[in-house]
Amino acid sequence: MSRQLPPLNSLKAFEAAARSESFTRAADELCVTQGAVSHQVKLLEATLGIKLFNRERQRLVITDAGREYLNVVRDAFDRIADGTERILRHQNAGVLTVSTSPDFAAKWLVNRLGRFAEAYPGIDLRVSATMHHIYFVREEDDVAIRHGDGNWSGLDAVRLCTEQLFPVCSPKLMGGRNRLAKPSDLLKTRLLHLDDSKAWSQWFDAAGVIDAETSHGLTLNRASMLIDAAVDGQGVALARTTLAAWDLISGRLIRPFDVGLKLTRTYWIVCPKATSTKPKVATFRDWLLAEAADDTRRLQKLHRTPSR
Repeated sequence: MSRQLPPLNSLKAFEAAARSESFTRAADELCVTQGAVSHQVKLLEATLGIKLFNRERQRLVITDAGREYLNVVRDAFDRIADGTERILRHQNAGVLTVSTSPDFAAKWLVNRLGRFAEAYPGIDLRVSATMHHIYFVREEDDVAIRHGDGNWSGLDAVRLCTEQLFPVCSPKLMGGRNRLAKPSDLLKTRLLHLDDSKAWSQWFDAAGVIDAETSHGLTLNRASMLIDAAVDGQGVALARTTLAAWDLISGRLIRPFDVGLKLTRTYWIVCPKATSTKPKVATFRDWLLAEAADDTRRLQKLHRTPSR
């Protein structure tokens, strides 16, 4: 059954005028002209077939019928406002499923989840660590943190941060007889490798150490394992800014030298374009970006031992 409803703009004008007892003040509130408010009220009176206001001695006086109808309109507006607030709370609450790589989950995300839970108790996170890229249409994930160039067709992708690749080690490797004073000193310590990467050769070239022999050392197949081995003092690793940030800020790792390799591929916050403005998705994305920005500020303040 169709509803017989008067124009919404007329109802808004009537309610504001009745509450303020003035077309002029109602116009200021609604950001329209006084004439526009008067026109909308007259349109409402014509639609209802009743007089809502009388003008008495330059004053706007609501009629008995107008006062009765005002109670109806206010109740309807209150219900709409309450319902809107409830639906927005619901949209910004509930379960949020996040997919990311095991390395990012272990070295960046997990340590911070307590802060998110404290700040947003209405959102229950479910984190899934996986190596494959999820397909949002077929799976239930809301957000993914992906590593790449940010070019994923049909998806909204926001870059989390910029990254470099640089040596990190335990502070205890910086003292004693085997102290790392210059880049070439790294050749006398154990190098930690990620798979069969040639990154160490590229880094030594950038540091001015020509024809460095980098084949020695320990090889691991997960970046998180590599960083944990460096924290444990087992050698020096090449680490990405994002994955090393938590241990650098906490003092478990240090950068022995400033030289870093710029990286074009980094981490991105990814979701379907259709849900990118969903409140709980936007809340989580903003929180991730704020955490990453805070990392950048804190890392910039850290003391770095210069090359000699």
